[in-house]
Amino acid sequence: MKNKLFETSESYAPLILRLILGFVVLMHGMQKLFGLFGGLGFSKTMLFFTESVGLPWIMGFLIITLETAGAIALIIGLGTRLIAFSYIMLPLGMIFTTHLKNGFFMNWFGTLKGEGYEYFILWIGMALALFILGGGKYAIDKIFIEK
Repeated sequence: MKNKLFETSESYAPLILRLILGFVVLMHGMQKLFGLFGGLGFSKTMLFFTESVGLPWIMGFLIITLETAGAIALIIGLGTRLIAFSYIMLPLGMIFTTHLKNGFFMNWFGTLKGEGYEYFILWIGMALALFILGGGKYAIDKIFIEK
């Protein structure tokens, strides 16, 4: 079981997916945790999650943790399948709690009431591929495989 969780190939494709998905999610996490790139920072993000979205405090905390520490782990290939699974579940939650009502498309022209879910479909697709393939080339996961 442990080997199946951490095994991967020497393919560059999962590496590319890890780096891109990890980087993009990390930027969103930095907004939520530190207020960088126009984000709200930890306190205001937690307030938004708990009061506006109605999430329990622990869920807001887990989201911020997954988008920061989880993204860093994904970038280096540590626990790739575990992070990938959480990166399938997390955007599904975002879609069903917030974005589904806004339709498919992002709010490119500012004419919609909010953002759609197209971005999250891409996120889920990349995470699903990583869940199936593992971390690929240079993933730290390899050190956990019993020989």
